[in-house]
Amino acid sequence: MNDMATIDLGEAFTLKRREESGGTPVLNRWGCSNEYDVLTDVLLGKPDHLRHLATSSLSRKYLRDAPCDIAVAKAQHKELVAAYEHFGVTVHYHQPEPELPMQVYARDSSFMTPYGAVITNMCNWWRRGENFAAIRTYQRLGIPIYDMVTAGLFEGGDFDVIEDGCVLIGCGGERTNEEGALQVKGWFEKEGWETKIVRFDPFFVHIDLMVVMIAEKLAAVCLDTTPAEVVDWLRAKRIEIIDVPYPDTVTLGCNVMSLGRDRVIAPKHSRTLIEALKARGFEVAEVDMSEISKTGGGIHCMAQALRRVPA
Repeated sequence: MNDMATIDLGEAFTLKRREESGGTPVLNRWGCSNEYDVLTDVLLGKPDHLRHLATSSLSRKYLRDAPCDIAVAKAQHKELVAAYEHFGVTVHYHQPEPELPMQVYARDSSFMTPYGAVITNMCNWWRRGENFAAIRTYQRLGIPIYDMVTAGLFEGGDFDVIEDGCVLIGCGGERTNEEGALQVKGWFEKEGWETKIVRFDPFFVHIDLMVVMIAEKLAAVCLDTTPAEVVDWLRAKRIEIIDVPYPDTVTLGCNVMSLGRDRVIAPKHSRTLIEALKARGFEVAEVDMSEISKTGGGIHCMAQALRRVPA
């Protein structure tokens, strides 16, 4: 499925919808309040111009030892798209541009909120054009922009919604820095959200490499790498944790996408997580991401949820 005609519910595209003092109205058609409601619409980037660049510790390692086979990576991405379509999710795309070889990682250049999209400010200079392209995408889809990160660096994988009105903000110091994290934190505190900034080693790139919500009160977490303060914070919220082993985590095994109603898309090598989910009655689409993930990201990194609705 491709882009559907925009439904006009009186919410015109705008470059800044955020109310300075908070109290921004939620959108009617678009938006996400959490990471586990039913996913109806997702934004992906096509791998038409994908190249293997040194964007992270992971991608640099593979670039040295076993560079990505781009043809296989493109085939794996088609399998990922097919999984979304199998579950009835409408797939929307960024317009591919040859100058944007990493656009396949659609979560980095923006993130979605109940109030509209946020345009981020990415670390690598060769990726910052993705932010401008994302603005055009949201304009084309008729999705208002909540605001744009201007104070520092921030990437979408560091906006980790734990539950309605509660967000974990990752700050590795490189892809997202202190200034960017504090700006985003301030916005959502004014909206009445609970916000927690977690600082971690930049080796792990984004917080969604280590912590991803699977369902209400259920999270996939790498206990070997996630700071103890975050684990304690999650457990205080009575969130059950499925521990993803370190070897799986560093190959993006924790970086999965919840579709709601106990359905998940996961990389097929993440056996501990997949078996734990199946034991709980989840339907898991196992997708081979082994080649495309060499370029630096996983399933969660490649997808920006545009609309989720309660089950």
